[in-house]
Order: sequence, then structure tokens, then C-alpha cells
Amino acid sequence: MKVAMMECDIRIKGFVPTTMVDWEGMIASTIFLPGCNFRCPFCHNRDLVLCPDVLETVPLGYLEEFFFERKGWIDGVCVTGGEPCLHSGIVSLLEWIRGLGLKAKMDTNGSFPDVLKSVIECELVDFIAMDIKAPLDAARYRVASGNRDDDLILRVKSSIGIIRSSGIPHEFRTTVVPLIHSPEDVEAIAETIAGDEDYVLQRFSPNHTIDQRFSQIDPYSEEDLKRASELARKHVSRVRVRGAPIQVNPP
Repeated sequence: MKVAMMECDIRIKGFVPTTMVDWEGMIASTIFLPGCNFRCPFCHNRDLVLCPDVLETVPLGYLEEFFFERKGWIDGVCVTGGEPCLHSGIVSLLEWIRGLGLKAKMDTNGSFPDVLKSVIECELVDFIAMDIKAPLDAARYRVASGNRDDDLILRVKSSIGIIRSSGIPHEFRTTVVPLIHSPEDVEAIAETIAGDEDYVLQRFSPNHTIDQRFSQIDPYSEEDLKRASELARKHVSRVRVRGAPIQVNPP
């Protein structure tokens, strides 16, 4: 039996039918929600953040049919963005996913702790991935996130605490970007989640960045990421690097 989509104002602006990367150990689909309250200069989802109306909306009916036909094959759905917690209909969307008999993973930048807490209390997510953009210093976070809210660091810290105390499987992750992060910065971030089980370092992708100057920057080398991982591992037991090596400006 199909489950009707509940009333909500969410438009889905991207869909990956099958992924084994976005949710470790799961065969999943990924849906992309538009808009974000951050303007990370290195973000590669430029259109999704700045001009989502130019992107085609994926009909909910199409997604429902897709999941219905692949029942027993797709394990869950990753909800990403943009920033999912920006949307008032996020609870309805997650309820719909659960109503289809699928597990739900949500990505977040951690700037909406009240929404995050509500989603957790309603038992609507099976996995949470939170980006920590920089060491938890107001000036550093403004540079990395492009968000100048006075209470941003307090909200990010609150979200970290909510996730860590939730009992829900989760990961914290940082996209490591030259000119913004050093290996020592990665260690400082890891120290804020000391004792946690999983920290992911994501390779920076220089494609379609919000600040086009970052499209000319080569990602960190394998050696640099290895050093950052070793420093982070002083505080977090499992540190992984995600993403294939990329070079923009070969010698």
C-alpha cells in the first residue's frame, strides 16, 4: 500500500536514486532540499543554495512510485541540502519517508538546534550527520560559514550536545579546505567532540563553488589529510577521509 505525502511546503530539487557512499553500510537514495542559511565560500552546491528555482523540482509522486517499486532494495533515504532544518515541513517529510517503510538519515549544519531536537524526540531519524565548519570561534566560523548571526556558535554547540546525548548513530564531519583549515584546526575541531566515535574529513571539491575563487584552489594532498587525520585521532577513535582525490591545477 502506498503512503500519501503529508501536506508540507518542501520542494525537492535533486535526487540520487542509489548511493552506497552517503550512508555507510546502507543502500540508500538521497534527496536534496533547496536553500541554506549559510554561505560557505567553498560550497559546491551553488545553484541549490543561491538560485534553487533554476533547478527542476522532483515530483513527490515520482519518488513515491520509485520507492514503492524498489521496496526491499532501498534501505533508507538521506535528506540533505542546502539545510533541511530550514524547512517548516521537515517533520512531515521525515514522517512520509518512515511511512514508506524506509529509514531516514538527515544532514545538518547544526544551526537549528530546536528543530533538530524536535526531529529526534519524534523518533524520525535513524542517523544524523552534522557538519562542523571550523573551530568553534565566532570569527573563524563566520569565515567558513558566511553566517554572521551573533548566537551561531551557541547554537552549533547546542546541536553537538543534542546529537551526542541522543543515542542515535551519527557522525560529525568537516570539509577540509586550504586557506580556511590547517591540520591543527582539524585537531581543534576533533577536540570539541573528544570521545566521540566517528569523525569524517571530507575532501574539498573545487567545482561550482559559491565563491568562484575557490574553484582555482587545489584540495589538500593525501599527505596533508593523513597528518590532519592523525592529529584528530588523538581525540576521536575513528577518523576517516571521504571523497576521491581531486586536482584542479596540475603541475
